Amino acid sequence: MISQLLDFILHINDHLTAMVSEYGTFVYAILFLIIFVETGLVVMPFLPGDSLLFAVGALCANEINNLNIFYVIGLLIIAAVAGDNCNYAIGKYLGEHVTSWQFRNKPLVKRDYIEKTEEFFEKYGTKAIIMARFVPIVRTFTPFVAGVGQMDYKRKFLPYDILGGTLWITSMTVSGYYFGQIEWVKNHFEGVVILIVLVSILPMVITYLKHRFSKK
Repeated sequence: MISQLLDFILHINDHLTAMVSEYGTFVYAILFLIIFVETGLVVMPFLPGDSLLFAVGALCANEINNLNIFYVIGLLIIAAVAGDNCNYAIGKYLGEHVTSWQFRNKPLVKRDYIEKTEEFFEKYGTKAIIMARFVPIVRTFTPFVAGVGQMDYKRKFLPYDILGGTLWITSMTVSGYYFGQIEWVKNHFEGVVILIVLVSILPMVITYLKHRFSKK
């Protein structure tokens, strides 16, 4: 499963092009579902986010694919916000009982991820809701931790979440739309996707190293 996920991410442009060719406008629903699940289910933090949005933006720039950038942005903002709200509800009503769930004697939700997200909140406060959108894994756990902590929903969580979701979806898809038209990017798309993944996980790597060396 991990190898299939890596293959999908590394060849995401080819896979998305094939999906558009096979499913047509139903691709909008598939993209909506992927973003909703990645942000809405605390057990699915590894689905592609940034690389997917960039690739979708690039596809929208190609008129052959018949994908409308405005439809994509609108639908995926709704998916991102709806997913976060679902995750907030899971955290609020189920709490940390989720960490006891197991599959084949392995935890579905790692306690380490929750602790890292809690540290993120301690450092950045409510701004963490916006900033976490651009950090893989953390963006999946942030609404969950906000729910566990009973963060004020109407005055704090919801407005910051809508703003963060809008900035994330818009910035990544528009970047893909404009940069995806550059010939060099087209010819080195896999390398660009890898770079996006590396840059997106860099904050987690830096935090981990700081944590490791501070303990020593």
